[in-house]
Amino acid sequence: MKAAKLLPILAIVALLSFTSCAKDTSEDEALNSIEVPVAPIAKSIEIEIMELINAYRITEGLDPLQNHATVKAVAFTHTDYMIEANNVSHDNFFLRKQSLQANADANLVTENVAYGFSSAESVVNAWIASPSHRENIEGDFTDFDVSAEQNSAGKWYFTNIFIKR
Repeated sequence: MKAAKLLPILAIVALLSFTSCAKDTSEDEALNSIEVPVAPIAKSIEIEIMELINAYRITEGLDPLQNHATVKAVAFTHTDYMIEANNVSHDNFFLRKQSLQANADANLVTENVAYGFSSAESVVNAWIASPSHRENIEGDFTDFDVSAEQNSAGKWYFTNIFIKR
């Protein structure tokens, strides 16, 4: 009789054990495949930033860059992160780079970030005035995209990612 009473308990323990193993497998698979969210529709300020960067590249004798939806999606996740953290940073850049290598066939990845500029022209001019940011804009890349989002106070945050495929 004792064994009969223990049987339901053993069944629950066994079930929980199998569920735990399945979860571990899913977590391993999630770590091995980096998902990219859907890119939001481009805002006029984002389009203007890309146009200004390409116009600058052309004046420097460089090829214009192509916009890329996967790059935009990854840039958006970082801009959203910066707003949430209330901090402009390159935090977790290696994850964005890995994601773009896996999902956009990127061989080379770099980014520019900014905060507080009120227009496309002002943020692009600031990046061009900064040697390290200008180097990214003038780099040997094939594609790029940008995310511009406002925080609750209306301040703009920007992430501009460049890749070479």
